[in-house]
Amino acid sequence: MAPKDADYLEVAYQRAAEKKTHVSFPQLKYPSLRDEGLRDPVQWLAGKAMDDGAEGLWRIHDGLYDLNEFMHRHPGGVEWLELTKGTDITEAFESHHINPVVEKMLTKFFIRNAKTPRNSPFTFKEDGFYRTLKRAVRKELERIPKETSNRTYMIIDGLFVTCLVTSALACWATNYWVVMASYLTASFALAWMTVAAHNFIHMKPSWRMYLFNFSLWSYRDFRVSHALSHHLYPNTLMDLEVSGFEPIIFWNPRNDKPFYKYLSLWIELALFPFLFILNFIKRFSLNFIRKGFFTEHYRWHDGVGLLLPLWMYLASGSTFYDVFIMWLWINCTGSFIFFSIGSNAAHHHPKIFKDGDEVNDVTPDWGMHELEAVMDRTEINNSHFWVMTFFGHHALHHLFPTVDHAVLEHLYPVFLEQCEKFRANFRLTNQVDLFIGQIKMTLKTKPTLLAERD
Repeated sequence: MAPKDADYLEVAYQRAAEKKTHVSFPQLKYPSLRDEGLRDPVQWLAGKAMDDGAEGLWRIHDGLYDLNEFMHRHPGGVEWLELTKGTDITEAFESHHINPVVEKMLTKFFIRNAKTPRNSPFTFKEDGFYRTLKRAVRKELERIPKETSNRTYMIIDGLFVTCLVTSALACWATNYWVVMASYLTASFALAWMTVAAHNFIHMKPSWRMYLFNFSLWSYRDFRVSHALSHHLYPNTLMDLEVSGFEPIIFWNPRNDKPFYKYLSLWIELALFPFLFILNFIKRFSLNFIRKGFFTEHYRWHDGVGLLLPLWMYLASGSTFYDVFIMWLWINCTGSFIFFSIGSNAAHHHPKIFKDGDEVNDVTPDWGMHELEAVMDRTEINNSHFWVMTFFGHHALHHLFPTVDHAVLEHLYPVFLEQCEKFRANFRLTNQVDLFIGQIKMTLKTKPTLLAERD
């Protein structure tokens, strides 16, 4: 793509709208079901299966593989393969497997070549940025002690205990200031624990990933909307964490944004406190909308979020009514904190790529694109506690999502070396700049030129 001015890009917008394609990547089909229904993770997977040409199998690059017999032996857990059956998992396969031995093992399950081109712009060339970086990172990981992750365990376990103690204390105490301090502490602990639990959602099953569900949200849903959608296709039309907020909040630049775009900040302030609960209600309502949803997609851990008010009731001895009201306050405040952190963490800024912006390559290296869609924060990356509770080391986490956050900080030397070699666009800014940039993106109607992202 070689546009040189905003007028050219405006024409590209119009053509994309007429042909139902991406704007920045016009060779791609517009994602099926993107703008329909409740925009939930199951619907996103169904739409992706319609576009990927996987024929009910698993597609990796241009090959189709039958992994049915391997599902329950998958070291990362059966759920990843269960969720992705019938889709193209190229980006997930590449970013989730650092050891090349996995590629050799994959040949055992090859069935045939796919009949259609991939509906993804991204490439993984052997001498490209991402695969070169992955080889260097693999060598570096062998030198890092396994106990490095103990810091991560201490943080999330501490937040869990803090949430339990202070939530019960908020119900039990009679002093106003003790109640308020306990309620606020429990709210922050719940929000930060949910952020920290996301570290484990990307990995093989562990009990700490279930802590995410204390928010009332489903970690299984989050594996789709975050790990399989947002992480692999950030800020493209396939990013559910962008499309899921439409038509209320628009982060992609488009010239037909409604008049209430000017109220986006106030809409966020009003909406964020209720998103934990709304996600729970939306998921529950699908049992009545879609036949077989309960048996296919509900699991025992969908009830974990109700254990917190039960604990508060049993531990405090307060009335059910008082406990329920306090739990609502904690959940809604925690929801506001979580979504305030998430929406301002790394991806929404005029200098960050969004679909519609100018690109210098319509088939970019996947790793190069990840860095175009991210900006890191210096003050967050300087503390492991802030990293775990504010989505820190964001660029490296996107590139290597299954690597523990405590380990990521040791990868910077090889990462920066490869960034310099390939001229990758790794950028650092601060939290205030990202907050202002996020608000600007809700108002932005014009696409960004390459020169404006440097």
